Amino acid sequence: MEKNIPTVYDPQAVEEKWYKYWEDNGFFHEDVNKDKKPFSIVIPPPNVTGQLHMGHALDNALQDILIRFRRMQGYNTLWMPGTDHAGIATQIKVEEMLVKEGSSRHDLGREKFIEKVWEWKEQYGDRIIKQLKSLGASCDWQRERFTMDEGCSEAVREVFVSLYEKGLIYQGNRITNWCPRCNTALSDIEVEHEEKPGNLYHVRYLVKGSQGEYVTVATTRPETMLGDTAVAVNPEDARYRDLIGKQLVLPLVGRLIPVIADEYVDPAFGTGAVKITPAHDPNDFEMGLRHNLPQIVVIANDGTMAADTGKYTGLDRYECRKILVADLEELGSLVKVDDHMHAVGHCQRCSTVVEPLVSKQWFVKIQSLAEPAIEAVTTSAIQFVPERFTKTYINWMENIRDWCISRQLWWGHRIPAWYCECGETIVAREAVTACPKCGSHNIEQDEDVLDTWFSSGLWPFSTMGWPEDTEELEQFYPTSVLVTGYDIIFFWVARMIMMGLEFKKEIPFKHVFIHGLVRDSQGRKMSKSLGNGIDPLEVIDKNGADTLRFTLVTGNTPGNDMRFYWERVESSRNFANKLWNASRFVLMNLEDVTTVEQLASYGATAKEMDYFTLADKWILSRYAKTVSEVTRNLERFELGEAARLLYEFIWNEYCDWYIEMAKARLYNKEAVEARNTAQYVLWYVLENTLKLLHPFMPFITESIWQHLPHDGQSIMVADWPADSSATLINEDTEQQMVTMMETIKSIRNMRAEVNVPPGKKSEVILQITASEFQQVFASNLQYIKTLASAESVQLLGADDAKPDNAMTAVVSGVEIYLPLKGLIDIEKESLRLNKELTILGKEIARIEGKLSNEGFVAKAPAEVIAKEKAKAEEYQEKQTAIRERLAYLATL
Repeated sequence: MEKNIPTVYDPQAVEEKWYKYWEDNGFFHEDVNKDKKPFSIVIPPPNVTGQLHMGHALDNALQDILIRFRRMQGYNTLWMPGTDHAGIATQIKVEEMLVKEGSSRHDLGREKFIEKVWEWKEQYGDRIIKQLKSLGASCDWQRERFTMDEGCSEAVREVFVSLYEKGLIYQGNRITNWCPRCNTALSDIEVEHEEKPGNLYHVRYLVKGSQGEYVTVATTRPETMLGDTAVAVNPEDARYRDLIGKQLVLPLVGRLIPVIADEYVDPAFGTGAVKITPAHDPNDFEMGLRHNLPQIVVIANDGTMAADTGKYTGLDRYECRKILVADLEELGSLVKVDDHMHAVGHCQRCSTVVEPLVSKQWFVKIQSLAEPAIEAVTTSAIQFVPERFTKTYINWMENIRDWCISRQLWWGHRIPAWYCECGETIVAREAVTACPKCGSHNIEQDEDVLDTWFSSGLWPFSTMGWPEDTEELEQFYPTSVLVTGYDIIFFWVARMIMMGLEFKKEIPFKHVFIHGLVRDSQGRKMSKSLGNGIDPLEVIDKNGADTLRFTLVTGNTPGNDMRFYWERVESSRNFANKLWNASRFVLMNLEDVTTVEQLASYGATAKEMDYFTLADKWILSRYAKTVSEVTRNLERFELGEAARLLYEFIWNEYCDWYIEMAKARLYNKEAVEARNTAQYVLWYVLENTLKLLHPFMPFITESIWQHLPHDGQSIMVADWPADSSATLINEDTEQQMVTMMETIKSIRNMRAEVNVPPGKKSEVILQITASEFQQVFASNLQYIKTLASAESVQLLGADDAKPDNAMTAVVSGVEIYLPLKGLIDIEKESLRLNKELTILGKEIARIEGKLSNEGFVAKAPAEVIAKEKAKAEEYQEKQTAIRERLAYLATL
């Protein structure tokens, strides 16, 4: 036990020290222990490109709170850490670096480029891990994983080949989202849609063989009309019924295309006739399959017009749009152009507008995987917290499409498929050197890599050694809870559930604890473009990790976004300082105590002899309730509420009330038993409350705990406080104490109202109207004297005459009187109030002058006028209150 605690709490001085202490002593790591109940979490693996942002800070603070809580409760805990290779994001980073060096990945070639990426990963990939450590994350770093380490890579190959052998992975020409910048296919969930202003172009197509009969279609993307293979109408649309089966002449191209009927067409949208371009629209693609329409690709992978588009070949798609619309207008085929808001898909990584393109890709048949994953949630085997996200998950899963898993990248898990010159495709777990069909060695591996989410979908079991049957898998899978944001329910959560059920035949986690985004103080999403991002490392450097953690968790409710206010950071830092200063006070008054055993003996004597005061019994009762309520809220994932309860208990009840009430006994060294009792209660409540607070603020609690008399090496492996509600909670004591505190607060308020100097003591008269409080007040007058600056306290019975010329206040069961004669200088106070009255009068006159000025009212913004009116009302209310006070003083 260290005796000397610094005067001022300095987070920088303690955080690095204690984190090293925890790591050096192996407190984050636990071997498999079958005698203990398991509690496990896998970290949502941050990208190796990553830097700690507020979302990471919140997500990992919540996980750390849960794991520290369960560790202290005696569970066999595992918090599995690791990072994600992050395919596209990492490749872009390294390509940008190469551009600065004057080269490209194509200059290097695939093998050398991959070497460069690994070098980059070694140099920068651990950056976010170091930052998570600065946050206090108590992950088991001895078990740290990477999605492309050998074990995880083996799991990826096993899953791919197994799904292929079951017929659930296939190769096909289908329409996918294509990013012209990243030059790769994307899955639906890697596309972010934004409402943007655009145009709806009305173009008329001539009916073949008619004399000037046209069908007008409406489109937002006229450049794709070069690939039109039909025009579709709803079969119930009477306007077009006679045209179904006829042919139209495609403007500018001259190709003949049919009019087809399909129920998908909305007669109310545009003209009710839509152009069908199967190679460039997912809905048109499906319609094309239904009607056996050809697929004509007119936009290339890089976003320029394809080679067979005539005069438009090589033009950027948007440049082509301008020229093509002008050509349509010149031809007389453009009817009109309307303004139109529509959703535009952007690549999640680089924000380029995606292009729907038909290409040959690898897909996972998702339906048979989705069904058990839906059932796991509908039967509550997996529970979302809050429950409302169950509906979000199920709605998406019931409408899920086959998953495009191939990416045209070099960095990632290369698809384990090889192609022979004889046309054979070989999918295998190990590298293939010869074709099993023809024996040829002239074979090549597929150039593509797998979608990042394919490997991270295996994370809960691949990290624990699967496909091997390890002791970690047996003990810690299924994991206990997944903590993640609502923005990756579809990216990641759904994938893990499907893969876990398919390959482990078990759910991957029992609870999905969803949190919201951290927004700025105005409620906006933090982003580089808005310049409103707040660096969590800056907050840690200035205020400490505990302050940031407590700021992020207080006021946080499951599933809801939260706003980040610097005022809340200041409040959390003040809370840390308050706790530190209160602990210093306690330690100064424990100078003659050296061991837990000594304090325990004080407690045993106090219990046996009933030395406990009203204040002792009250704080012990409030402490017992706090243990019970904090524990319950942590178990229900209401972490913000648990933090609020601790804040209220520590600041308001322990620091502001109990310590003040204990001082008289601490300072009176003659009354040994009373002093020892106060020492015991102060220590007992503080030491155990630090344990409750430890998951939220691990550094400051460890630092204080190490100075207090304690048992064990670290607070983080100390026992969670036991539920002592049965023996310590006393509702009568709490009610008595509440009345006592309300009485003291009322006296303080009355003194403040008439500006009694803090050092001047006053006479207090209490008329006890509730008989059950008569003895309580009679036995505890010292609290009134000490905390309400009372010179003397007189107790009156319920039937006694009430005093004259006194300020009055009432709390439940007690009437409070504060005689004013001699307490304040009536003449001086009257002068002060009259002076304030004069100032208020001038201010009211000034505002009324402004508001009666027609020029000001005409020019000033409405909010300015409203502000001035509100000020005038406020000053008038103050005027009335001061006049009432002056009238009262005149009676004294």
